[in-house]
Amino acid sequence: MKKRMMQMAMTTMLLTACGTANKEAVPADDFKYTVEQFADLQILRYKVKDFDKLTLKQKELVYYLSQAALEGRDILYDQNGKYNLTIRKMLETVYTDYQGDRADSNFVNMETYLKRVWFSNGIHHHYATDKFVPGFTQEFFREALKGVDAAKLPLAEGQTVDQLCDEVFPVIFDPDVMKKRVNQADGEDLILTSACNYYEGVTQAEAEAFYNKMKNPADTMPVMFGMNSRLVKENGKIHEKVWKVGGLYGKAIERIVYWLRKAETVAEDDQQKAVIDKLIAFYTTGDLKTFDEYSILWVNEQNAKVDFVNGFIESYGDPLGLKASWESIVNFKDEEATKRTETLSANAKWFEEHSPVDNRFKKDTVNGITAKVITAAILGGDLYPSTAIGINLPNSNWIRSVHGSKSVTIGNLTDAYNKAAHGNGFNEEFVYSDTERALLDKYADLTNDLHTDLHECLGHGSGQLLPGVDQDALKAYGSTIEEARADLFGLYYLPDAKMVELGLTPDAEAYKAEYYTYMMNGLMTQLVRIEPGNNVEEAHMRNRQLIARWAFENGKADNVVELVKKDGKTYVKVNDYEKLRALFGKLLGEIQRIKSEGDFDAARNLVETYAVKVDPELHKEVLARYEKLHLAPYKGFVNPVYTPVTDKDGNITDVKISYEEGYAEQMLRYSKEYANLPYRNE
Repeated sequence: MKKRMMQMAMTTMLLTACGTANKEAVPADDFKYTVEQFADLQILRYKVKDFDKLTLKQKELVYYLSQAALEGRDILYDQNGKYNLTIRKMLETVYTDYQGDRADSNFVNMETYLKRVWFSNGIHHHYATDKFVPGFTQEFFREALKGVDAAKLPLAEGQTVDQLCDEVFPVIFDPDVMKKRVNQADGEDLILTSACNYYEGVTQAEAEAFYNKMKNPADTMPVMFGMNSRLVKENGKIHEKVWKVGGLYGKAIERIVYWLRKAETVAEDDQQKAVIDKLIAFYTTGDLKTFDEYSILWVNEQNAKVDFVNGFIESYGDPLGLKASWESIVNFKDEEATKRTETLSANAKWFEEHSPVDNRFKKDTVNGITAKVITAAILGGDLYPSTAIGINLPNSNWIRSVHGSKSVTIGNLTDAYNKAAHGNGFNEEFVYSDTERALLDKYADLTNDLHTDLHECLGHGSGQLLPGVDQDALKAYGSTIEEARADLFGLYYLPDAKMVELGLTPDAEAYKAEYYTYMMNGLMTQLVRIEPGNNVEEAHMRNRQLIARWAFENGKADNVVELVKKDGKTYVKVNDYEKLRALFGKLLGEIQRIKSEGDFDAARNLVETYAVKVDPELHKEVLARYEKLHLAPYKGFVNPVYTPVTDKDGNITDVKISYEEGYAEQMLRYSKEYANLPYRNE
């Protein structure tokens, strides 16, 4: 389905990076990483190290690209659900203008609900995709809405406040209305049962047939059909509404283009200028061939220090894995830390040749794999507030094969997680013994980063599809299989002597830290992210459970990994790390075969057998133990604020950065300054 993975915050960080509960962690540099905690969420800050060392031109470029990154905010809200912008405006108006008792439990619970909506860019959980359950009453909210200035509410022409409530309240309060943003349940119509706003009036079968007709099996350079459009049925005819200037989301895209044109004037070199120009052309035309041309230019741009992603990129939010959510990140290269990833990319051919997969599925040549560690300067769209810690792009299989890919590890975000995690008690509660805890204390930060590097730099870039295999052949299982493939690649190579030879790991024992945390997370601790009675749905979580559960089950004969009881609590115990590596290698071979051959039935069988079901008793135990720690299983960030300094003629002479803005303060400002779409669904 896609070749890159946007590694969600705390994916490879696992749940050992949960941060201190309800108080600010104060690391050695006195930078306040923790902002606040509510519901199951913790808000952090990230430090943009060495921003002051950028040239004036680079700072100006970061500023313009940051503005472009924020202008698309409302696109994601609308993609996530057709009522999200309306509901956000209703909530924000009450939050700012309510004249009643703000200490009342209804108002306090509404404030928490609004903060969750901000975090998830809509009314469904950003990770589990279930709809939030409001902790305030319909009666309270209706009266509160009547008490504010109606001119500030998202009323349709001639609509009263009561009529607005009657229209929208079922979406907020009825648990059976739009209950799941992305449904992945096998055997159901994934479009009709998903609340995301990528389709209107069409069934899953109709959507798949529509796009299958577009595909030519003989085309060796296929575009990613459906990537930048909403598929609708109107007057009995199915067609696309394309996201572009003058099309759907046109007003927001015009603002993005405005700032991209300014960025173009301060581009670091001609190649970067060409990249920006081609992205503008794509936004203007919506042409997917133009997007491929942009992607090729972008992947070949290697010299500029400042880089960015801006556009319709990832398809995790679409149950069919076709439509891409809008996202952006602006960043610059961390020169010192990049030496690590450059070592991996320089040896990409060796890793490909020694991979434990069938030679038919290996690349004959390894082209253009570049990797670096970056410092995030701003996060936007589907990368904000919850974000990635590693990115590998572009997604197009043929572009990756011919032109290569860019892989990044986002160093300052990983650092923020680590700094905020000191002393949270997680390891003491869930790690089997002092032996494993000492292993994690010594090696976990390093091996965690290395697993991310291997996953992004080499895992996603490894292997190849056999001729004629459709890149979407695995359908709804494609994301899980692709993430498992990249994770297994990293897991298999972490213990390799080559890693020590290259100076990436200090010794032959370090990899065990990642193996232990990965198995613990996949078998047990990631369950804290799932509500009781639910299955595993999110692609990254399915990937981790698939790998851990498969290795656990297939290693039982040799007692490779076991779940043991100690003092009435369940723990993961790894008995044979070398055999565990062999199991990872065997599964990697099978996962690569499935990917390369487009074996849908095998993908479905693996995922449904190992990745979906949850042991209810173990789940109950893990939730109870985790609850006592008072931690938040999900993390997100507030952005820094960039302020240009100008002379009397309006020329930018400097760009200042500050970290003082709070969570609600930032969200309300963004809603005011970057409200580029109508509150009503277009």
